[in-house]
Amino acid sequence: MVQRVALIGAGPSGLTSVKACLDEGLEPTCFESSDDIGGLWKFREVSEPNRASIYRSLTINISKEMMCYSDFPIPADYPNYMHHSKIQNYFRMYAEHFKLLQYVRFQTAVKHVRKRPDFTRSGQWELVTENKDGQEERHVFDAVICCSGHYTYPNLPLKDFPGIDTFEGKYFHSWDYKGHENMYGKRVVVVGIGNSGGDIAVESSRVAEQVYMSTRRGAWVMRQVSDNGLPLDMIYNTRFVHILFQLLPMRVLNWIGEGKLNAMYDHTMYALKPKHRYLPVINDDLPLKILSGSIIIKPNIKEIFGSNVIFTDGSVVEKVDVIVFATGYNYDFPYLPKDVMYRTGHRVGLYKHVFPPTTEHPTLAVVGFIHSLGAIMPQAEMQARWVTRVFKGLKKLPSTQAMVTSVEKDTKDIEKNFIVSKQSPLQVDFVSYMDDLAGEIGVRPSLPWLFFTDYPLFKKVLWGPVTAYQYRIMGPGKWDGARRAIFTQFDRILQYRNSKKLFNCVMLCLLTEAICLLFF
Repeated sequence: MVQRVALIGAGPSGLTSVKACLDEGLEPTCFESSDDIGGLWKFREVSEPNRASIYRSLTINISKEMMCYSDFPIPADYPNYMHHSKIQNYFRMYAEHFKLLQYVRFQTAVKHVRKRPDFTRSGQWELVTENKDGQEERHVFDAVICCSGHYTYPNLPLKDFPGIDTFEGKYFHSWDYKGHENMYGKRVVVVGIGNSGGDIAVESSRVAEQVYMSTRRGAWVMRQVSDNGLPLDMIYNTRFVHILFQLLPMRVLNWIGEGKLNAMYDHTMYALKPKHRYLPVINDDLPLKILSGSIIIKPNIKEIFGSNVIFTDGSVVEKVDVIVFATGYNYDFPYLPKDVMYRTGHRVGLYKHVFPPTTEHPTLAVVGFIHSLGAIMPQAEMQARWVTRVFKGLKKLPSTQAMVTSVEKDTKDIEKNFIVSKQSPLQVDFVSYMDDLAGEIGVRPSLPWLFFTDYPLFKKVLWGPVTAYQYRIMGPGKWDGARRAIFTQFDRILQYRNSKKLFNCVMLCLLTEAICLLFF
């Protein structure tokens, strides 16, 4: 029987995993190598090896109602898209409210996680930790949850850029970027057009002589602000839209999504149109910077010679001072034995992106190791709620063969629906994934049941955004404040005094979108 649980990392995934353990009556001990909580969102002026890093101006591209934990709404006076300092404050409030800090051992790194000699019988693990003074300590735990994230090891593929050794300027990975202070009057090339690459290019363009963005594939660029000035994800990330996505063919959905993005700005004209189908980058400022000439889009780099950068279309940019490689991250679990993880395609194969399928006992889990068009906080929370119920024996996993089959199917689905590389093998659909895990736990909202028992709430759940509160309405972990949180979520967006007027604006947006989807 699992009782003592080790957690590795006190970022957003680790914190909610500690709480999930406490909710199920387990005894968590969270090992955090740094001196504070927050993980990725704890800003540091100097990047530290083997630790996630962010830049000074970073603002999250998910709105606050869509990123908060399911039983702890973000304060109404916080902005909808929060600066990293606000996010860190939220984590601190969450940890203090649920009294989580007493279970965290700071400045304690996990060096090794190994199966106990009697693992076949006990399912237990031995951990070796090291404190700030270099002293090692051994521990025995009934179960382990890995919450160490996947933005720790920068991918810097210099071998793909012939002549980089001759470059006369400065180059570095976006992991090392903190601000545009060193970009004044410089000629800058940013390699990569993901969210970080877009942010760095836009910010640098405010002070640089010229910024160039090099992209192999291009990208669909999405803005954060939707019709009537509302956060985009609060309008389109709804259960009704999700149902339409299940009913309509993928090619039709791609056509609709790409048509809407091109209606904002023609991606061909901006030299952004990608070869792949609808998978957007979120950046409100990038199109204006391209239109004003502050940023010039370039194809992939062919060669670097001295201070000159030569691109695959034959064009040359001379006197380049800085190259920023926004080329993603590698991922690893260096503290785990290599034979613990199941490999499939480019990715670590985890059952429902959580459990290694070939481990004899389900006492090892990974939380927060996914990508989606949604925040990690509610997804990690859902994973943690499921994990702790499996640990407790309240839920059972399928057979090893069934889990391996499921993992292989997931790999094929990911390769079919997303652009997959060694740096991005972890994609899931936000609503589908949340609903899937919620079904495992028994907390997925039942629309038929709500229709007959609470019709006003039914309308909010169907037409409104799929906020995490929906998964606290019923079942294990039910929260009495969930209904009120759902009814007041738009109040917290803009603090409208006339919430009915706001709700009518939202309903009009949704109805208009539904008509476009069905008839145009």
